[in-house]
Order: sequence, then structure tokens, then C-alpha cells
Amino acid sequence: MKTLVIIPAFNENVKLDAVAQRISRVLARQKQSGSIDILIMDDGSSSKDAEEIARHHHFHYLRNRDRKGVGYSIRRAYQFGVNQNYDILITMAGNNKDNPEEFDRLIEPITSDRADFVQGSRFLPGGQFGNMPLYRLITTRYVHPFLFSLVAGKRITDSTNGFRAIRASLLRDPKLQLDDPWLDHYELEPYLFCKAIHLGYRVVEVPVTKIYPDKKLGYSKMKPITGWWSILRTLIFIGLKIKK
Repeated sequence: MKTLVIIPAFNENVKLDAVAQRISRVLARQKQSGSIDILIMDDGSSSKDAEEIARHHHFHYLRNRDRKGVGYSIRRAYQFGVNQNYDILITMAGNNKDNPEEFDRLIEPITSDRADFVQGSRFLPGGQFGNMPLYRLITTRYVHPFLFSLVAGKRITDSTNGFRAIRASLLRDPKLQLDDPWLDHYELEPYLFCKAIHLGYRVVEVPVTKIYPDKKLGYSKMKPITGWWSILRTLIFIGLKIKK
């Protein structure tokens, strides 16, 4: 099965280069490397670093002319993957948080026909996470998974982790309604996750590693208040049936 790994990025530069190097080393020594392609989805970065990194590593490259948001970027990359007839679409962080050695963990439940949506969880046995601010640890390990599980109707241990794989055919379901502009930022990822469960797709979690970069390199692009509101309001809108 053909797999496309999507890397949304905005001004990651050094961290994105580290991601690309790690991926290239993994694919060079793994037998299935021929069936895995990489796409850097550049959300209007101010430099050409992402394009140059993609060219150097022979990755696909797409760029938004202006910054549109991570949800918009992922949606555009998903459409590229569907149009190019990929079977599996993986998303991973562009700031070197995720481990490409674990692609197989995400892919296997789909290739063995056990799942349509595979969510990486740093909190399952076998998963790992590095140093996080206390507020982020509390919200990602307890608060958001609890609320998400209530709304989704399925117990989930890591609802904010973007390291995941989906069967590309899932995106052809018109009931997903992914083109709504309110999903252009951080809302899209929890929305897609929750909707996949509600629509009856087979969803499983697998343990993965998520180690945040050193703070001096830039911990995260997400702002503490507005970023978390984007994620939380998805659950509020779905739970109260404000959005379908």
C-alpha cells in the first residue's frame, strides 16, 4: 500500500531539516521505503528553507502563498494524497517531535485491515513523552482526553497528538465536511478524529514517542490561550451539536 507522510511546517527551518534527515535515514534502511513518500506542506514560511529541504531529500513540496493555518494546510495535503492515489496518509510534526522509526506502528493496523484511523498515543504503555510544561501535561494527558472521550463516546488516551495515520478512502466520505473554514486552524485534527469515531470507522490507538525540542529552538507554535481554545471549541461545537 502506498503511504504519504505529510509534514505541515511554518518557519521550522533547523528543526524541519532534522526531521528530514531522520526520515531519510529511516527510509534508506527499511525495505518498505519505496512505498513511503514524504510531503512538506509549507504554510507560507518567510524563507525558502522548507522548499530547499524538500528538494535536497527528494520530497514532495506544496506551499501556501500566505499563512492559512495548520488545518487548512493539512486539508490541502490530504487532498493531494487522495488525488495522487495514496492508500495511507500519515501526519507528523515539522518541529522534530515525532519519531519516523514508528511509521510502521501507525501503518500496520491499516495494512492488516484492523483499522481505518490510527491515533498515536504517547500515554499508552510503550509510548514516551519528554519534558512538557505542567499545564500542557495536565491538559494533554487528562483534561482534553477526558472531554474528547465524553463527546466521541470512546475512551481515548491521547486526543491532541497529530502523529496519526488514516486510510485515504475515509476522506472521500461526504459526511466529514472538512472544507468548512472554521477548521482552518487547530480545530481540524480533533474534529476529524471525533467524526471518524461517530461515523463508525475503526479507530485504534498505538504507542508512540513525542519528545518536544529544546525550548531555545522554539517549543511550539501553539499559543497557550488561543491555540487551546481552538482545540477545545471543537469538542464544544460537536458536543452541543453547533457543528456537525
